[in-house]
Amino acid sequence: MRRINIAQARRYALAAQGFTEPRSSGRVDVRHFRRVLDRVLVIQLDSVNVFSRTHYMPFFSRLGAYDRAGLDRWLWRSGEMFEYWGHMASVLPVADHRLFRWRMERGYIWTPAEKVLATRPGYLDAILEEVRERGPLQTSDLEDPGVKDPNGSMWNWSDGKVALEMLFVQGRVAAADRRNFVRIYDVADRVIDSEQLRAPTPPTDEAQSILLERSARALGVGTADDIADYYRIRMPVARPLISQLVSAGRLVEVEVTGWDRPAYLHPDAKLPRSVQGRALLSPFDNLIWYRDRVERLWEFFYRIEIYVPEPKRIYGYYVLPFLLDGDVVARVDLKTDRKAGALLVRGAFAEPGVDKVRVGRELGEELVAVAGWLGLGKVDVSRNGDLADSIAGRL
Repeated sequence: MRRINIAQARRYALAAQGFTEPRSSGRVDVRHFRRVLDRVLVIQLDSVNVFSRTHYMPFFSRLGAYDRAGLDRWLWRSGEMFEYWGHMASVLPVADHRLFRWRMERGYIWTPAEKVLATRPGYLDAILEEVRERGPLQTSDLEDPGVKDPNGSMWNWSDGKVALEMLFVQGRVAAADRRNFVRIYDVADRVIDSEQLRAPTPPTDEAQSILLERSARALGVGTADDIADYYRIRMPVARPLISQLVSAGRLVEVEVTGWDRPAYLHPDAKLPRSVQGRALLSPFDNLIWYRDRVERLWEFFYRIEIYVPEPKRIYGYYVLPFLLDGDVVARVDLKTDRKAGALLVRGAFAEPGVDKVRVGRELGEELVAVAGWLGLGKVDVSRNGDLADSIAGRL
């Protein structure tokens, strides 16, 4: 069995995700967006906007500054992409629609959905017919959207929202647009290109096998768990399919020094001699989705602390890892104060053994760049963390 060391595994991973390519020195356009998507294959969405909408950051991390409105037009209005549950809520190439029909056919019923189905027979079909007659629309446009429980949690949805999301999971409605990040629904055949809808539906195991191979290509190298997580395919399903991919020569089983389980290398994976450059990574960046893999690659223990009570947080509410020359060297807690036009650095922490002066200088320059891209006129650094002085000195 071929053996690779951890430094090689890192370079494989970074090259696969597009971090070994230089950022654009000119105007960024749709061609650059496509180049990023060709590497990462799927863009995760998230509603948290304390710093930046998360779907913007993977493009900035790889390309540098660009027009966010232009990205939104491409993602939701070009017809090249569609929203679905890829890796969590995601935007995917519309040509991949056929690969997710097994998930649409199975659907997904969660507790509020069970309640709606049990207490309001016919409601789901009525909502679908209303969307067909009046769409595109958002939940509040429904004639009978229902009401939220005033004492409910953040996932407390009205019956109308639950119904629309059930139809979305089933593929009967699709996201026609996003307005202020609110999903706008329409029937699928008015959103998804008819040629894509007519594309033959592959058998479930074939579709999942294709997705697993693509996962491996996007990762460069990874364990079975890493590969299965990329499109959230369950391990009992993924494990035999990965074995079949190895037997067919579409994946190569390798041993990564220090890993306690086999890994799989995509035959097209590139191994650069070195990695240079820097990037702030969204908590939802494809490179760091699977936290166990991040720890195996960089010995970097990372958990998002949004849902941790403030007194128990270690690093902060919205913490981004900082990548420098192929290594994860720091983490920084960021918040955008839009009213004051400032990027707030609420904490900045170096990893053990790094050159704090250099890391602080590079991180400071990246913070200036990201603030400018977001249209913020200043960067305010708190005294929290061991990089504060270095960053402040650069600013």
